[in-house]
Amino acid sequence: MNVEIINFPETKISVYEHHGSSTLENESIMRLVQWRKENKLAPSDIHRSYGIHYNDPNTVSPADYRVDLCVSVLDDVAPNQHGVVTKIMPALRCARVRYLGSRENMTTARDLYKKWLPKSGETLAKFPIFFHYVNVGPGVEDSDMITDVYLPIE
Repeated sequence: MNVEIINFPETKISVYEHHGSSTLENESIMRLVQWRKENKLAPSDIHRSYGIHYNDPNTVSPADYRVDLCVSVLDDVAPNQHGVVTKIMPALRCARVRYLGSRENMTTARDLYKKWLPKSGETLAKFPIFFHYVNVGPGVEDSDMITDVYLPIE
């Protein structure tokens, strides 16, 4: 695992808040995708796709699972029927790992917490782990997926 320490810049994001079973997460993703299409925010360096994971679906009850599904934006989100809102990701110092391959059952976050962090001398910041889905969309094969995993640290 190749870990880089980086400074993540403050970033304005549009957010659909998913609460509940991870098995229903795809429905929430599709709501954000629909909003994104209606607002003509194609994936790009300006409109990046993120997931802010407040807990691990493998360790919490389905009712307690929570993730913010996000797209970076320049402007505040107008009121809309999809429930998408504006939030700010703060500037953060992070450990970052690039993961290549299917996002299904990816263990990179767990490895950062359980293997890298205890040996690093770093301490966790008070912001959840988040993922930048570098390439998204129906044309992206599982084997070609690129995901940057960010662990906020002090």
